[in-house]
Amino acid sequence: MRVITLVLLISTLLLHPLAGRMEGQEKGKAMNVKKLTPVLLVEEVEPCVQFWAKLGFQKTVEVPEGNKLGFVILQKGDVELMYQSYASVEKDFSSNPLLTHKGPTFLYVEVENLEDTIAAVKGAEVVMPVRTTFYGSKEIGVKDPGGHMVTFAQMGVAPQK
Repeated sequence: MRVITLVLLISTLLLHPLAGRMEGQEKGKAMNVKKLTPVLLVEEVEPCVQFWAKLGFQKTVEVPEGNKLGFVILQKGDVELMYQSYASVEKDFSSNPLLTHKGPTFLYVEVENLEDTIAAVKGAEVVMPVRTTFYGSKEIGVKDPGGHMVTFAQMGVAPQK
């Protein structure tokens, strides 16, 4: 069984409304979710690894797909994300390959220092210029090399009025 199939199976079980409910459990009792990790689908994994490496993420797992990477897990502290190539995931979902080609994912990432983050992702396409929000966040939105939108936010700045 391929890595992503296992990850998606576990995610489905965790997020399914009946997950964690066993006979005799109190109805409506919430399960304890320990972790949620996005899996972002891309044409090529390697440029995304380089993008996040600039932000201090390290590759903790890699699965080759021919002479390229088919899947990686990137981690920095307790934060984790995964990338998988379309070619690799299409093998996992061969019965419905169109399932894998939906629009981009949008990530919201809270950072300690936005200026340091902006310097680290210099050269990335800016899709939302720096702004200060009414809820006290200074933010910038960029596109990662795989086409996903990433908003980096520093909380605790004076709200915009």
